[in-house]
Amino acid sequence: MRAAPSRHTPSRYASSFYAAAGSLVLTALVAAPGRADTAQPPDSAALRGTAVAAARAAATGISFGPCAKAEGLPNHIKCGTVSVPLDYAHPDGKQIRLTVSRVKATGRTAPEGGRPVARQGALVFNPGGPGASGMYFPLVGLMPEWKRIASAYDLVGYAPRGVGRSAPLSCEDPKRFGHAPTQAPTHPSASYKLERIAEAKAYAQGCAKNAGDALRHYTTLDNARDLDVLRAALGEPRLNFMGSSYGTYYGAVYATLFPTHVRRMVFDSAVNPDPTRIWYTNNLAQSVAFERRWADFRRWVAKHDRTYHLGATADDVQQSYEKVRARLASKPAGGTVGPGQLQTAFLQVGYYDDYWALRATALSAYLKGDPEPLTEQAAPQKAAAAENENAAAVYTAVECNDAAWPTDFRVWDRDNTRLARRAPFETWDNAWMNLPCAYWPAPRQRPVDVRTAPGALPPTLILAAERDAATPYEGARELWRRLQGSVLVTERGAGTHGIAAGPNKCVNGHLDAYLMEGRVPVTGAASCAPHPEPTPLAAN
Repeated sequence: MRAAPSRHTPSRYASSFYAAAGSLVLTALVAAPGRADTAQPPDSAALRGTAVAAARAAATGISFGPCAKAEGLPNHIKCGTVSVPLDYAHPDGKQIRLTVSRVKATGRTAPEGGRPVARQGALVFNPGGPGASGMYFPLVGLMPEWKRIASAYDLVGYAPRGVGRSAPLSCEDPKRFGHAPTQAPTHPSASYKLERIAEAKAYAQGCAKNAGDALRHYTTLDNARDLDVLRAALGEPRLNFMGSSYGTYYGAVYATLFPTHVRRMVFDSAVNPDPTRIWYTNNLAQSVAFERRWADFRRWVAKHDRTYHLGATADDVQQSYEKVRARLASKPAGGTVGPGQLQTAFLQVGYYDDYWALRATALSAYLKGDPEPLTEQAAPQKAAAAENENAAAVYTAVECNDAAWPTDFRVWDRDNTRLARRAPFETWDNAWMNLPCAYWPAPRQRPVDVRTAPGALPPTLILAAERDAATPYEGARELWRRLQGSVLVTERGAGTHGIAAGPNKCVNGHLDAYLMEGRVPVTGAASCAPHPEPTPLAAN
């Protein structure tokens, strides 16, 4: 299940990979996946190992200093590392280092010189993926929506295991990963399927070759354990955590494993944590949701036909899009933008409506004879190839390790062929992204049964947009049912992925009240009207 990074990610980090070749997860038409190879977690030896590692980290702490140039962060952000066991069942064995970034609480409300505010601890953030880095997170303290929160909390980001400079994982040559142009058939031929099967097998083998025995230790359970060690290293008796997208899933696993270690926890755009849906079924559901959101975009474009001239109905806009796909298949724009790159670029409109005007303008310009805007928006960025390949490797390892997947391609073929008849936009691209899991060489785990008993966990806050495609809304409701005492805030009629501290003042009010004062709606749920639709941009 592929999720894009938080909407607040600076553009340098918002690489097209996260909103591209495949999606996070999620639906209901599946065949039974293959069996899991390990015992039901959590494993007692690993839990004991986590306690050992956390105690060690609490004694050592983190020495923060200037960040490495590779992080690309300004001087006011400080960086450090925390050591965690590669294998928590053997806490005294091989250690890996996770990179961490931090800005201390300002201690004052905005504007500068405002009244003093008591520090409430560190707020740790993860933007999801799997495979996304949160090292940029302290930068959000410069944004108006984060000023109050930044006054009371140290803003802490980190790169999870395998990501960035945190014991990086790679499965293939980044130059090969960024190959373009490519095709992206919505109803692939038998020969095309055989090509993708061969690629998936080779990719899985590449992961095993590069990582060796360590490959099995890139899991959601390991991410949750790492989070507890990070909490201890920061000197925090209880964790303040905000996870977006996939970050909500391992935040939920953390809450299940370590409920007494939680102070405040925000789940922004929640993954469905039902263990029967991790991850194969979730990916199918996600493809259905992307089809719905793709229709929302097309209706918006049709409403602004006077600006874009792409069609007065959603079906007309689809025809314009198909016309562009056909032309790019025969003559790639700029030599690098084929149907695959078009799909990657336009998948982003399913994540964020911020992209709607930009993408519609590019499509309109292309059909008028100007391919430059589309080339600029869709061409692969060579400078980001290594980062994108690393993110893909971690994504694949975590999802393949986390749960059993069907090992017979006939199951994939049947389910995705059926689904593509009603949800063609993203179904097969999503399948190809995850297909290495059918041939995965490492042992599979059984997903944690995420749930907490009444009173076991402090109130937690779940934020969800009703038409979110990357993490469909039913996932937020499922998490709400499983975490007793949690509160669900819904942005009705909206579909942006990641809504915390975005353009919706109602949502932000709930976030602020929770993080600053611990207040949540007494009814256990609340609704917010949608934020305004994007304003169209006139095409040249």
